[in-house]
Amino acid sequence: DRLALQLDKSADMLAVIAGAIQAGIVFLPLNTAYTAAELDYFVSDAGAKCLISSPRAEPALIPIAKAAGAILRTLDTDGSGSFAALMAEMDGQFAPVACGRDTLAGLLYTSGTTGRSKGAMLSHGNLLSNAEVLKDYWRFTDRDVLLHALPVFHTHGLFVATNVALLAGCPMIFMPRFDTDAVIRHLPEATAMMGVPTFYTRLLDDPRLTRDLVGKMRLFVSGSAPLLAETHRQWEARTGHRILERYGMTETNMNTSNPYEGDRRAGTVGFPLPGVELNVCDEAGHALPKGEIGTIEVRGPNVFQGYWNMPEKTAEELRADGFFITGDLGRIDADGYVTIVGRGKDLIISGGFNVYPKEVELALDALPGVTESAVIGVPHPDFGEAVVAVVVAEPDAMLDVAGLRTSLGGTLAKFKQPKHIAIAADLPRNAMGKVQKNVLRQEFGGMFVPKP
Repeated sequence: DRLALQLDKSADMLAVIAGAIQAGIVFLPLNTAYTAAELDYFVSDAGAKCLISSPRAEPALIPIAKAAGAILRTLDTDGSGSFAALMAEMDGQFAPVACGRDTLAGLLYTSGTTGRSKGAMLSHGNLLSNAEVLKDYWRFTDRDVLLHALPVFHTHGLFVATNVALLAGCPMIFMPRFDTDAVIRHLPEATAMMGVPTFYTRLLDDPRLTRDLVGKMRLFVSGSAPLLAETHRQWEARTGHRILERYGMTETNMNTSNPYEGDRRAGTVGFPLPGVELNVCDEAGHALPKGEIGTIEVRGPNVFQGYWNMPEKTAEELRADGFFITGDLGRIDADGYVTIVGRGKDLIISGGFNVYPKEVELALDALPGVTESAVIGVPHPDFGEAVVAVVVAEPDAMLDVAGLRTSLGGTLAKFKQPKHIAIAADLPRNAMGKVQKNVLRQEFGGMFVPKP
């Protein structure tokens, strides 16, 4: 059975996931920003037997659950809701279901380049092996206190931060979301924090961030998006701490990490984690020499089992020998440090969340008056990358940017919606008719970057 969860962050949500794991149920943590239209696809594609949501979302989800044949229950952050009432009726007697390392544990949906989201199948072994490795590699013990301000529908917040802390037996300061004032208030109580680049840039903007404030801290981890070298430099100058950057994705959890002890090099994601094999390959899958740029492929106990009900897509990206073709472009230097130089899959990472341009383009192209669109990611000082859309109108159509934004609000989660929409007469194309997104990046690439 599959259990879909669209819940606000709370300890009760973690209890539901823990219960699902012990019962052998496959869980689907879903972004709270997803619209009803997006949820409809996830619930039906996964064949979810039950959907648990917040009470405020229940009215919009009743028809979705009914159409999918799923039971709908509610759970709020204060412990109320129909699912909470059901739990209260239980007698507390429970025998865990025996699960092996290869038993499916979770389905995490990741955007698809064709516009159709893919359900990455993660086993109990995938989740456990990654947590075990990270706990040891980053030296977590029960004496730590983790400041947790990440969402828990995401690999970073759930499988990295939460699972590592639970495995180490360390307390968490479990914040509902990142809030600068709250983080500043709790930092003196913590020894470790995991975040996305946006966390660090916003804290650097606050004069209360000092060495004394982080006096008990031993580790700051950043991931989900590239951290600028300047942010590294400013953070170390301000706090005396060097941020540890790592690299992972939904399909693999974590693949690499800068060293806990040793040189944490800005602009790199460190070395392959213990048990993880990483190659930089050409298009034929042959490993390239150090220093050359190619596609990153990884193999190890962290690598997923494939995509839910997508055998052809699985065969395209998961080789028979177990190597997963990440689609990310990178290189390995002479010292073994891995650097990510681009993404072959055209992925945009905005505020730590994955946005595939094709999905946004399909939503735009479906709107009245739109002939076509092109979506790109451009540098943004706060979000890492911002989504920018260039739209071409149908002949005689009068497109309105505000109207386009309103229409997208009902079909796309907020983090996927363009931060800038430009209306153009046409899109730049090469001789083969392919849209030249590199030309658009040159045109719009500096729009969010402060002028020197």
